[in-house]
Amino acid sequence: QVQLVESGGGFVQAGGSLRLSCAASGRVGEPVMAWFRQAPGKERVFVGGFDWRGGNTQYADSVKGRFSISKDNVKNTVYLQMNSLKPDDTADYYCAAGRPPRLGWRWTNNYNYWGRGTQVTVSS
Repeated sequence: QVQLVESGGGFVQAGGSLRLSCAASGRVGEPVMAWFRQAPGKERVFVGGFDWRGGNTQYADSVKGRFSISKDNVKNTVYLQMNSLKPDDTADYYCAAGRPPRLGWRWTNNYNYWGRGTQVTVSS
């Protein structure tokens, strides 16, 4: 059974950093691991993604230059390094696995597996 488990969320002041982890277990078999976030009362939106096949990454414009995704093949874990955090980054962060088309990474319905989320709060 596939499981994605996020960790690393917490409370941080604006300008600070956090690193989220998404550990995958089971036979995921999906080439793209992505991060989404959902602020209270808002839709879940794409943050960034990583393709295991070629190492390609995509990021939302709102996080480019501040967030980066990396992986550990041995641990089957994907990380989201978040720097220069802003109060607008406050949200629940979810990792997902799927096989989206190249122009479809941003759409939640292209992902088959989801974690339960980890909360990030950025104070001003």
